[in-house]
Amino acid sequence: MEKVKILIVEDEMVISMNLVSILESLDYDVLEPAATFEEALEVLATDKPDIALLDIELGEVKNGIDIARILNDKYKIPFIFLTSNADSHTLNEAKETHPASYLVKPFNQDDLFTSIEIAIHNYRKIRSTTSNFPKIIEDSFFVKNKNMFYKVRFNEILYLKSDHVYIELHTIHQKKHLIRGSLTSFTERLPKNFFRTHRSYVVNLDFLEAINSISVIIKGENVPIGKTFRTALMNQVHIE
Repeated sequence: MEKVKILIVEDEMVISMNLVSILESLDYDVLEPAATFEEALEVLATDKPDIALLDIELGEVKNGIDIARILNDKYKIPFIFLTSNADSHTLNEAKETHPASYLVKPFNQDDLFTSIEIAIHNYRKIRSTTSNFPKIIEDSFFVKNKNMFYKVRFNEILYLKSDHVYIELHTIHQKKHLIRGSLTSFTERLPKNFFRTHRSYVVNLDFLEAINSISVIIKGENVPIGKTFRTALMNQVHIE
């Protein structure tokens, strides 16, 4: 099996070099560390790591949380936050990006190794479940329930809800279907009228009736909207 390839984004050289030494002693393949947002993007574009260790505070406008958002949107790899700042505001902002782990400095080698191994294991497990997703045929797919396969059309889905390792599909017929897998991975297979409003919810904008600061109404049902998603949704539906 190939070694796990790790990207370190850390602006303090001493900490960065110490991390390289520890990770190499654990038999990981460590890429050239990045000290800034721009350097991290260059490494990501050329070297394709399997996982990233991100210092949140990089001493500049763009920080580790900004890099995490790009990893989620474009590269789809797990990441672990490393920080000496564990205040509630930073922690809450970091949570919105769904890190695999969050290590507060100083941490020891065992904590680092355990966090990386669990992150890689969980990521590979989620990736493997995507093969269980139903095959999409034009505007629909079939969902198995016991011994029956039910046809579900995209234009019948009101919203999707993440429920641990399952996705709940809520339809206009007031039916709920379950699919095993990641909400993020399944959403990538859906048409562009499906929009993420919350880390656990994706809605069909064709059924959008109203928006406020904390929720959207989808055909009479209230679905929560996260602060980080609201602005993008307002732009999507051309509300200023």
